[in-house]
Amino acid sequence: MLLVAGFVYVTSASHWEWGRVRSMGRLWSEPAAAASPFSSDEQNNIDIYKASRDATVNITSKVYAQDIFMRVFPQEGTGSGFIINADGQILTNNHVVNGASQLTVKLADKKEYKAKVLGRDTRSDLALIKIDGAGKLPALRLGESDNLVVGQKVLAIGNPFGFNGTLTVGIVSSLDRSIQTEDSQIPLEGMIQTDAAINPGNSGGPLLDSHGNVIGINTAIYGQQGNIGIGFAMPISRAKAMLDEFQKHGHISQPTLGLKTWYVDGSLADELRLPSSGGLLVQSVESGSGAEDAGLRGPTRMVIVGGRYQMGIGGDFITAVEGQAVTGNETLQRAMAHKRGGDMLELTVIRNGKSETIKVHLGEAPQVL
Repeated sequence: MLLVAGFVYVTSASHWEWGRVRSMGRLWSEPAAAASPFSSDEQNNIDIYKASRDATVNITSKVYAQDIFMRVFPQEGTGSGFIINADGQILTNNHVVNGASQLTVKLADKKEYKAKVLGRDTRSDLALIKIDGAGKLPALRLGESDNLVVGQKVLAIGNPFGFNGTLTVGIVSSLDRSIQTEDSQIPLEGMIQTDAAINPGNSGGPLLDSHGNVIGINTAIYGQQGNIGIGFAMPISRAKAMLDEFQKHGHISQPTLGLKTWYVDGSLADELRLPSSGGLLVQSVESGSGAEDAGLRGPTRMVIVGGRYQMGIGGDFITAVEGQAVTGNETLQRAMAHKRGGDMLELTVIRNGKSETIKVHLGEAPQVL
């Protein structure tokens, strides 16, 4: 560019252009801004990843096991988690930290810190852990999971197979799924299904919406071989309930009902003169439990079923839990998964041929860390 006698000559590859220079400045056409190389959706992915990656962490757990010769040796497992406040509190899955004698958290800057467990919710496969001495930390925003829609975009960040800070993108494939994992005898209820790639090591990492809010915690994959397009995340609403309880009481309780039951339906129910549609026949009532305080009744006598199993009969027959008809043992488990110690649980029972509603004040099991 050459300045000559109050004018500016702007050279281009093919010709000279004239522009007038005024006393207060220059006046010529600026080059048009370069078009973005990314689509709006790609840019959204990039922005969310940049904003979220530093708050996503790698968690290594060390568990001591014994071989067949009774020799003790360490085993390491890896998972993911994400920071929820500047104090170093981190949300992850319970199965990532369960049984660990030592937990190590690696941040995005590769620095490592020892972590301690603050609380666990085994029914929802959730855990809250904490690191100290890391200074002020970036944190993710907790969003809402009650109004998710099938088809909406989601993004998962984690450490699959130890590859730190991996981003995958997909959609909400379905909602309110119930799955059974190898680590728990209790089904995980109300899960978010997604086709965003989730693999071993992703567990505990955040599932984000298109605004970068955490809507779920990546928890499980379908099958043993890794991603096949079916993964599951625990809704963030369950984690928020756990966090609220920890903030109020300083611990996370496990509710207890104090009942043992047997699911009975069909011809066996007919023989016992109970509704054939099915229900939970009470087998025992724990002394001092909420069930005993509410007046629930156990069996009056024992019978042999199928020539093999001993079953108590004559006690209360639960036909509905929280207004939902009993269709199996999972009906009660599902209801309990949404309760805390001290909550009320409503049961509909058949007693002496009549239906009545009983409200049970749930007890609180000691917290196990």
